[in-house]
Amino acid sequence: MTGPLAGIEVVELAGIGPVPWAATMLSDLGASVVRVDRPVPGPGELIPTHRDPMNRGRRSVAVDLKHSDGVEAVLRLVDRADVLLEGLRPGVVERLGLGPDVCRDRNRRLVYARLTGWGQEGPLASTAGHDIDYLAVAGALGSIGRAGGPPVPPVNYLADFGGGAMFAVAGVLAALVERASSGLGQVVDAAMVDGVAMLQLLTFSMLGSGLWTDRRGANLLDGGAPFYDTYECADGGFVAVGALEPQFFAALVAGLGIEVDPSAQFDREAWPALRSALAGAFLARTRDEWAEVFAGTDACVAPVLGLVEATEHAHMAARDAWVDVEGVIQPAPAPRFERTPAADPEPPRRRGADTREVLAELGYTDEQIEALVATRAVSG
Repeated sequence: MTGPLAGIEVVELAGIGPVPWAATMLSDLGASVVRVDRPVPGPGELIPTHRDPMNRGRRSVAVDLKHSDGVEAVLRLVDRADVLLEGLRPGVVERLGLGPDVCRDRNRRLVYARLTGWGQEGPLASTAGHDIDYLAVAGALGSIGRAGGPPVPPVNYLADFGGGAMFAVAGVLAALVERASSGLGQVVDAAMVDGVAMLQLLTFSMLGSGLWTDRRGANLLDGGAPFYDTYECADGGFVAVGALEPQFFAALVAGLGIEVDPSAQFDREAWPALRSALAGAFLARTRDEWAEVFAGTDACVAPVLGLVEATEHAHMAARDAWVDVEGVIQPAPAPRFERTPAADPEPPRRRGADTREVLAELGYTDEQIEALVATRAVSG
């Protein structure tokens, strides 16, 4: 493995969404990750393990965690690991015999990362939820959507990945840095509701300063301002406008060829007329024509691309933002590193493809491995 985390060993207890995303991030950064898969697909696994880009770059062992010999095999993985990632409801791993106390008794240097929606404690900790629920309770969903309309779920980017997986990775990296001086691991409690709350730091700053109204579509960054919004074009496509600063706003109106009083930009009473002027102007040309008009300017106008179009955009291509892994186009590892670049992602493995190899590395003999397979403690 190459990358800044080369030499770090990670055990991932298979889950859906945020946990595999966090494991992919660590793997992309160079960590050696072993994914502990269920012997058969679990609830919510919509994509076969070996076709899911979120399983790329790591080995897979298939283990029955309800079998004591399977649990012991995972504990042997823990003995040599730097990090364990799990995303089960609070109390589940403890009942399986893989809780943080058990694992850290065996390996005091282990960073034990727990990634859940509601966190390890609190009235909702043991209940089910999804991205949309965590956004709702943390206050973020209520601010997303058009004025007078319902809240709009932003796919599952914010809670699952922004507030959940990314904060889990940040917690793991911070704990590894601290371990360098203390010699000890620790438990990282990464709750999506906590991460989503933190993502709203600027919003709460503006709210506390009287610059934000607690209503959808009425503020500077939520589509309330006509110079920070999307507009339909002649062909039905859309452009995104982010002309916040006065100089960028001036470039916007110049490119559109309309006459607007610069002082009207932050005059809320003038916003309806300004929005109407911008909307009418954008309808005069197609999305790609406007992209050409504003190319090379600081008007902060960009075409709204579909997923396939995004993979073909010149800037994204120039940065090699996408990679083709066995015919599956997917995001390339990020961020970039000067001295320790990440390797090209390896394709995801079939469930249990590496069970025998990993068990042999853990000291199991061929006879012991066959016995584990025979009792269905493991498969592969």
